[in-house]
Amino acid sequence: MSLGASYSDRDTADLAFTDALTGLGNQRRFFDKVERLIGDRAEDPAPFTVGILDLDGFKPINDLFGHRAGDEILVQVAMRLRAACDGYSAVARIGADEFAFLYPLVFSEDAAAEKARMLIEILSAPYDVGERTARLSASVGCSLFHSSDDTTETLVRKAETALYHAKRSGRGRVVVYTREMEEAAKRVTRIEQALRRAVAAGEVAPHFQPIVDLNSRRTIGFEALARWTDRDLGPVSPAVFIPIAEERGIIGPLSQLVLRKAAEAARSWPKDMFLSFNLSPSQLVDQNTGLHILSILERTGFDPRRLEIEITETGLMTDPASAEKIVEDLRRVGIRVSLDDFGTGQSSLGRLREFRFDKLKIDRAFVASILEDRPSEHIIRAILAMCEGLGMDVVAEGIEMEAQAERLVQFGCAGGQGYLFGRPADADATLGYLREAHRGAAYARAI
Repeated sequence: MSLGASYSDRDTADLAFTDALTGLGNQRRFFDKVERLIGDRAEDPAPFTVGILDLDGFKPINDLFGHRAGDEILVQVAMRLRAACDGYSAVARIGADEFAFLYPLVFSEDAAAEKARMLIEILSAPYDVGERTARLSASVGCSLFHSSDDTTETLVRKAETALYHAKRSGRGRVVVYTREMEEAAKRVTRIEQALRRAVAAGEVAPHFQPIVDLNSRRTIGFEALARWTDRDLGPVSPAVFIPIAEERGIIGPLSQLVLRKAAEAARSWPKDMFLSFNLSPSQLVDQNTGLHILSILERTGFDPRRLEIEITETGLMTDPASAEKIVEDLRRVGIRVSLDDFGTGQSSLGRLREFRFDKLKIDRAFVASILEDRPSEHIIRAILAMCEGLGMDVVAEGIEMEAQAERLVQFGCAGGQGYLFGRPADADATLGYLREAHRGAAYARAI
């Protein structure tokens, strides 16, 4: 009886440390192995490597082939990772599509990166899913044990920080943790906390950049751009805080705050001027986005027919069905929709066929080289001809020189935006700009 009980206890303990699907160790077993190794090297802290591997694009494959096929792929991944381990190493499944590995005999950053690249290569071979095949890539973050001050938690956290940097830089990448990453991660956290406080306090404000009729140079609308100056951090670039807002789930309330302020300011503009506003990719997968926009317009009394929503092709690609529903809901009440940064996406022509847009914005990269680069000139001409055929308005972004504006007019481009016509300015300065423009127009009519 006692012998049977001991086997039962041992089986229960094994189950508690084992991933049921793949048979690999789970997070508890992995942490236990790392802690034991740290204990073994307490007297002589020789380096070793901890890594976190995340499958890139596993969710879309899971959605396409089904959860049973997804589980089968995970089992095959586990088999490949186990086969790649020598007798000293260990691998565990610590998340849905996340695996951890321990290399006790990998002592340097270069060796860690080489081992991780080997794993990515092993996982890149096709997977059998019934009669079909699937392909995966993976991203890896690594950290090295250097001193007895390192705990299991800190090693894993550093590896996760490195993994975050790997995934931000693209698929199939390896990043080994450095102290600079830790400082960058701390700065991101500081900005995140300050941004949350600023959004709650209503301290993020819209600035407005003119959009003009290129032939007459008359201002026909403004694009609202988020600007933020923190009391401790000072001015924070939108290139910094917008991605953080996206990644940390703040973009929704931030966007609603800026749209409300922008709509309130735009009520004072001439009635024939429109307000253009950007939606982020994450907002195009949130079915409440349309309701939030309509609620803000109703509260501020701003005419939906004077609002243009700008979306990027990247935003559309995240969840096309969700994006299409949101776009149609907005267009139904008179809101116009434009495709921003055209020419930089992966399949822009296909998107124009699948979605109905009222306007297209030519990316500034083409405008910047229009004077000296023949391919850019031909691309812009082709875009303008296409939009004419589709009945779409066009705005060229990033115009900084008069010669660029003149060339675009020659090509038949009707709308323009850029520093040549005005930099983004706050609501009061924008109102002053409009009053000055009105006085100039009145004077011109008088003479």
